[in-house]
Amino acid sequence: MEKKSVDVAKEYNDERFTKRIVFQKGDSTVFVLNFMPGQALPTHKHPGTEVYLLVLNGSGTFTIDGATTEVSQNDVVHCSGEEDLAFENNGNDPVSLYVMLNKVPDERYVQNI
Repeated sequence: MEKKSVDVAKEYNDERFTKRIVFQKGDSTVFVLNFMPGQALPTHKHPGTEVYLLVLNGSGTFTIDGATTEVSQNDVVHCSGEEDLAFENNGNDPVSLYVMLNKVPDERYVQNI
């Protein structure tokens, strides 16, 4: 078992967004992306994974396959790794996104119990 605080991954830079790895195990990784107002994540893909993004603080806009979605604290977004993904902090406060890139080993792990 490992325990870490997400707070240590909230590290902002006035020049560009930052990415801080929280965990990297096998085919999955967890990291925090941090954006000052006006900073953006360019359009990209994560082939072969599922992408989950939790807004820890702040607000901004995701563009996924050309569709825009406004998000704020505690919103969770999912997209497939095959979809084009971009983000912009168009608010007035810093934004941190908790990001999980995952592969599911088999269907037993994706059932409600």
